[in-house]
Amino acid sequence: MSKILVTGATGGLGSAVVNFLLEKTDASNIAVLARDTAKVEALKEKGVNIVVGDYNDVDSLIAAFQGIDKLYFVSGSDVQHRLLQQENVVKVAVAAGVKHVVYTSFQRKNETETSPIAFVAESHIKTEEWLKASGLAYTILKHTLYTDLLPMFVGEQVMETGVIYQPAGDGKTAFALRTDMAEAGANILTSEGHENKIYEITGAKTYSYQDIAEIISSITGKQIVYVSPSVEEFSKTLTEAGVPAEYIGLFAGFSGAIKDGEFDEVSTDLATLLGRTPTSVETYLQGVYGK
Repeated sequence: MSKILVTGATGGLGSAVVNFLLEKTDASNIAVLARDTAKVEALKEKGVNIVVGDYNDVDSLIAAFQGIDKLYFVSGSDVQHRLLQQENVVKVAVAAGVKHVVYTSFQRKNETETSPIAFVAESHIKTEEWLKASGLAYTILKHTLYTDLLPMFVGEQVMETGVIYQPAGDGKTAFALRTDMAEAGANILTSEGHENKIYEITGAKTYSYQDIAEIISSITGKQIVYVSPSVEEFSKTLTEAGVPAEYIGLFAGFSGAIKDGEFDEVSTDLATLLGRTPTSVETYLQGVYGK
């Protein structure tokens, strides 16, 4: 059986991938890369191999990748340093003889500097290029936005304010649940035929924030309205509310991308990889707001 290494195993996506892998293969075939072994102690108790490593530390990656056949490569969360970190991972994977890299990229249309999320896209675009040129077998997963992010996007106080406030216009997104993405990743890692493939990992339907407002209203019986301000008004309002500038920029960037239609394409790839229809936004929101 292939030896599989999962990075990002202390995060929501990576940890879910490991849990699905444990249902499909023996724990001895699974390893996780961690900077802090204390955070993955529970996995060690299940028989998962723990290797210490850091995307910034090439020597640690060289040691961690020895004997690994398949690498589930979760993109780094440090946007400022991600380009160098991910170049390290690809170079070491080649040198260590890793056979297949499954990389978590993200869905997009505009790859130019005019994209509202160009600051996020750059490292993904370059990493995909490096993988394609590396000679490694690769699978690129272009993830849409997580359905799980909706409570943050609509606001923690939405039931008190009755307002969803985002500068996303009428843009729609094919949201998909993080655990569905993780299950698809585990299925790829434990089957064949995914080499040198690019999958668009999306939900089965697109939703605007107006749609989300109507769904939450239906679930809760409380009227929720969607207001789409200009980016300038949005930034001013959040600044006055004490929201840190970096968060305002992130929200504005992704809302701008939604408005531009960056995430409005629906693919059947996720459904095919799961062997079922992906979890709907309605089902997820019922679990969050239907309590």
